[in-house]
Amino acid sequence: MRSIFLSREQVFDRPLPLFQTVGAMAAATDLVLLTTVDDGFTVDSGSVNWYLSGGDCADRFGRLNDCAQAALRPALLLEPGEEKELKNIRRSGDLATAEFGTWPTAILDAALRDMAEKQYAEGSLTETGRVLRLNGEDCPVYRLGGRQILRLTAPQGGATGYVQLSDGTVLSEGESVFLELRPVRWYYDPVNRLLLSGTALLGGLSREEAAAWLDEHFLEELRWTEPETLPENAAFRVEEHDELSLIAAYVKADIPVFLHGLSGDGKSDRVKELDPQVLDIELVNETPETINGRAIYNESRDEIIDVKPVWLVKLERLCEDGELHILFFDELTNATKQTQSVIFKIVLERVVNNRWPLPPNARIVAAGNDRSESSAAHDLAEPLFGRFAHIYIRTTVENWMPWAVNKGLNPYVLEFLANNDLYLRTAYTGTEGHADPRRWEMVSRVLDSSGNDFSLLGPIVGKDTAEAFLRFFRAQEQLEGLGRYTDEEIARFSVARRYQLAQQCLYLAQRKPGEAEELVGRLGPEYLAWFHYILGRKHK
Repeated sequence: MRSIFLSREQVFDRPLPLFQTVGAMAAATDLVLLTTVDDGFTVDSGSVNWYLSGGDCADRFGRLNDCAQAALRPALLLEPGEEKELKNIRRSGDLATAEFGTWPTAILDAALRDMAEKQYAEGSLTETGRVLRLNGEDCPVYRLGGRQILRLTAPQGGATGYVQLSDGTVLSEGESVFLELRPVRWYYDPVNRLLLSGTALLGGLSREEAAAWLDEHFLEELRWTEPETLPENAAFRVEEHDELSLIAAYVKADIPVFLHGLSGDGKSDRVKELDPQVLDIELVNETPETINGRAIYNESRDEIIDVKPVWLVKLERLCEDGELHILFFDELTNATKQTQSVIFKIVLERVVNNRWPLPPNARIVAAGNDRSESSAAHDLAEPLFGRFAHIYIRTTVENWMPWAVNKGLNPYVLEFLANNDLYLRTAYTGTEGHADPRRWEMVSRVLDSSGNDFSLLGPIVGKDTAEAFLRFFRAQEQLEGLGRYTDEEIARFSVARRYQLAQQCLYLAQRKPGEAEELVGRLGPEYLAWFHYILGRKHK
């Protein structure tokens, strides 16, 4: 396997089949944004200039152009047998994607940043032994839980004086941030035995420096894995888990679970997926007395009577069926220190007020926001923190969309986010609305109740996002035609491109219903079924 620059001919003159499907624009990873001094002509709306062989480059709009500076979008040529190194291959016609290697592509989740900074300041972050050579500097890779991270500083001398990363985080020049190493997804051309990165991976290098880095460092750094410490024939297994299966495993083992995540990330929804009858206690509204139960004086008997708290009575009745049921302490970080102390006793001893045991089939899950997000949040006391298995929730369009479809969210919301995933969550400013998964559900409800009145979005998701929403659908409404496609061309379309074309046909159907339905039918029966569902949902 060797890394190369693609040529002008491969991208523009006689483009490889993958470029006919995905175009020549390259998105900038957060690493590119943090290693490129943007002169105002290198990055635009998340897309970046990228080097080709010779003296050429593809500019940020996907055109062949002369570029003063550009980022590196690597391509890899495979030797026979090296396909076995690829993971999670997905195919659509002649185009496929695959995962290979790991790279610091995105900013660390907000829920983990304070913890990473604290451990970095204390010198307690675990070093993996991996060092990435980035722009002439050796950047050590650390381990934070199950994640690999590195720390970078925003460059100085850019056109704006700041850098805005993929999740909306804005860094001033000289500010530092942690990036997470994630699997790199490549476009895979098996005919030409070629991998092309779906994004540009590194900026800030001249063409000569980029060529030397490709030859000397890239493949070694991309392929790096931690030293193997497990015996080959171990009598155990190591599996990949998503967030829901992790929660389920700890619930089954009777280990209390704490869910970290940003507001609107669906922490309580995940718990409800496991136990629809979950007993949800929002601790921000509770006091030690309402959690522990009340003491009442019986004047006729001259004695104090302890009365069970209402939530415990409900839990006992719920658990009478013998099934596992979840006791969910929500907003634990927003509870007072006194209330947290009461919860600690319950988590530790599974006894309420030193008197009443929890049902044996009750399981404890808690959740909370970090101090970085909520001014009312408190750090968990170390003894309480140590009683939980900690799971960090990260919501993306990819894992949110199936839930949204299942819940029947408004089709306009689904269409917009499927084509504009950066708007799933926007930065909180404190002065106007902002977007997050929960607030998009609010948008869905107001659109459903108002007959799709787009003027109602601004107070929920903010003016800029509402305007982008309106611009997107106005552009779709003005669509006059979709062009002609041969069966061979359609066979090369990716899944995303087919859904995009089916979505555009929704608007063509208003003027040319026969042409629209015929084209979607050629994409495949699943796309035609989706087309009929969305069309019927919009016009019922």
